[in-house]
Amino acid sequence: MTLTGDAGGRCEIFAWDGRTGRARQVTDRPYGTLHCAIGADAAIWWFDEDRDGVGGWRRQPFRGGPDRPALLGVPPGTPRGLASAADGTVAVGLGDAEGLSVYLGVPGRSARRVLRVAGPAVLAGLSANGELIAVSTTAAGPRAVTVYRTDGTPLARLSGRRGRIWALGFAPAGARRSGDPASGGRPAPASSPHRAPSRPTRRPTSELLLVREHGDGYTLATWSPGAGPETHAWCAFDTEITARWYPDGGRVLVRQDRWGRSRLFAVDLLRRTRVPIPVPAGTVLDAAPRGDDEVHYLWTDSATPPRLCSTGRTRLPTVGTPAGRVPGRHTELWTEGADGPVHTLLGLPDTDGSRPPLVFLVHGGPADHDRDAYDPMAHSLVASGYAVARVNYRGSTGYGPRWRGAYREGVGLTQVADLAAVRAEVLRRGLVRPDAVGLWGTSWGGYLVLLALGTRPDLWQAGVAVKPVADCALAHRLGTPALRALDEALFGGTPEEVPERYARSSPLRYAARVRAPLLVVAGTRDAKCPPGQIRSYLSALTAAGVPHEAMWLDTGHDGYLGGEHIAVLRRAMTFLGRGLRGAHGARSTRPPAAEGAGATGAATPPASSVTVPPTSGGRTDGPPDERTTDAGTAGRPVERG
Repeated sequence: MTLTGDAGGRCEIFAWDGRTGRARQVTDRPYGTLHCAIGADAAIWWFDEDRDGVGGWRRQPFRGGPDRPALLGVPPGTPRGLASAADGTVAVGLGDAEGLSVYLGVPGRSARRVLRVAGPAVLAGLSANGELIAVSTTAAGPRAVTVYRTDGTPLARLSGRRGRIWALGFAPAGARRSGDPASGGRPAPASSPHRAPSRPTRRPTSELLLVREHGDGYTLATWSPGAGPETHAWCAFDTEITARWYPDGGRVLVRQDRWGRSRLFAVDLLRRTRVPIPVPAGTVLDAAPRGDDEVHYLWTDSATPPRLCSTGRTRLPTVGTPAGRVPGRHTELWTEGADGPVHTLLGLPDTDGSRPPLVFLVHGGPADHDRDAYDPMAHSLVASGYAVARVNYRGSTGYGPRWRGAYREGVGLTQVADLAAVRAEVLRRGLVRPDAVGLWGTSWGGYLVLLALGTRPDLWQAGVAVKPVADCALAHRLGTPALRALDEALFGGTPEEVPERYARSSPLRYAARVRAPLLVVAGTRDAKCPPGQIRSYLSALTAAGVPHEAMWLDTGHDGYLGGEHIAVLRRAMTFLGRGLRGAHGARSTRPPAAEGAGATGAATPPASSVTVPPTSGGRTDGPPDERTTDAGTAGRPVERG
């Protein structure tokens, strides 16, 4: 297993050997490492990127040894997918400002470019026989998924115009008959909770797994060269899902995000069965099926830091995290709204009976959601005496397509209306001080903070916007092709085509109306929320005489250095303390300290993903999901964060 964790304040890659129960640190780079995978030969792949996110894949033997380029002759780029075939051939997707290049080769040898796709595209998979490549683009576009032959000629194009569609990877090699013995020639135990009675039928070879938006929900789908696309309407879910093949190729592990929590299912596409896999209430951040019917998963809830779990008896590493449970009381509320009830995860501090100040932690995306999951910022705030509201406003994932597409009042303005409604609900219940309500958000969440402060200035007493969208039109012009496509989908066109929509939803228009103390944090290397459009907004604040503070970091959008995150946390906590309770009323704002160490003595808190050795034909960079990430993983949405 490989996982990402903390190493002296940096995000780095670790390897864990289940046979020995020992972990070791794989990477040690000045600015951290995030992307990793395990190859078909069990070698560890990791992405060696510079501070702008550009680089290339390297590999290292699982038990240690020198790092070497994974493929020779491949120019640097941004990571946009990684997949392998049964014979060990690897496909690598690398991006640049103009589009995607796919390279094919054997690890350690020279690779050749086999495909060039313009625009925001990612590599979604390589078939087990090494003959087909799947590429995903905009999920709602006319070419949401395209299957190519390895000579670059298209074989099939799947449109998302009648329902968005995402590609999740090809079936592994040697997909057995449903009912054949499991891996190792041994039949699965009759008592296995993930199986149903067998039926000896074989799935097609080179089968591509898909998720399709279907009505007011989502369903699994597949494509194969002979049969074409097939929608499995019997396997429908009312909220967002992701999925990955079991190693036997006959079943699929489905992870559903539903109302801020997670559910797991073992789905057999032949027998048409869907069996729930018991997991504790909370959030499964990642999950990986094993060949022995076991599932490894990373679990958490609002009061419990992440921990690695197994449905079987395999020993898994202890993830170094803050000790014990998060202080305070963790609950939820539902607020009536124009398009249905708005769900809020609420953390309340232990108090002497007095009402605390309230901070809204505003999630980004916009196609993302807050989960019943550990959040270090929420931990710090609750421990410091603040109530914390995490609102899954309209446009959030985890509540179905209708909620995700609800922008009744316009981009951003709809979401601000939900924040205001939840504020009124919390105040009506008498849970917090009405004169001490603040906002804190990052990326698209930071955008909503700025928009809320400007459009409803009387509701808020402080705001922190970290790496936000601040000038919508300029952000479109300065952004990447993927983010321009996102903006055009949200607004219904470019700033030149629908200028008033961009202007109406832009924090820049309302900068002069801001009244609450405001802290803006920006990154000089940020490609998702470029510094130029933030400078435009700060200039507007200055011109209007609006007091504010600015904090600049020499970093991109997604920093891997813990020290930078801690610096922002401390600055924001101090700032909110002044704005919401005065200079002398704040408790200690020391961030929660992580503890625990790997077998080598290197601390490893908290893991953010689990990667197990892939079956050939499968993806090797973790499961796609609806979380906010780079465009480096096939099937994942492109979001600002």
